[in-house]
Order: sequence, then C-alpha cells, then structure tokens
Amino acid sequence: MQVEFELACAAIKQLKRPVSDQDKLLIYSYYKQATQGDCNIAAPPDSDAKAKAKWEAWNGNKGMSKMDAMRIYIDKVEELKKNEAG
Repeated sequence: MQVEFELACAAIKQLKRPVSDQDKLLIYSYYKQATQGDCNIAAPPDSDAKAKAKWEAWNGNKGMSKMDAMRIYIDKVEELKKNEAG
C-alpha cells in the first residue's frame, strides 16, 4: 500500500489538467491523514479562509486510519488520471 501511495503522490504532480479546488482539498485532507494521522494543530482564524478550509478538510477525517486514508487518496488520484485521459 505504501508503494502505491507514493506512486499516487508522484502521479498527482504529473496531471496536466487543472484540479478543482474541491478535489485539491480532498486530496490534501487524505494526504495529511495518511502521513500524519488525526489533525493535531489548532484551527486557524476565520480570516484565513484558505487555511481554514484546509484545516476543516483534514479535521473532517479524524479517526480514519492511515491505511484507509492512503486507499482513498490512491482511488481519488486514479479517478483524476482517468478523467484526464478522457
């Protein structure tokens, strides 16, 4: 699973089409959950909308195992690759 995850991490950087903000948040949240586990930082201020959105996305995965997060991350990257291929 770790090797597949690392390949997916590399593949996401190779996508040529832009990724939607919603998909970016999903990918970010599962990456953080897979690599660091539950969100362990304080919520940023509401005035920092981007940081707040990222924090909320990651914190929304609280309790998810690192393996499950890796699996979902890999599946999402595969979906984006298929969409790009047409």
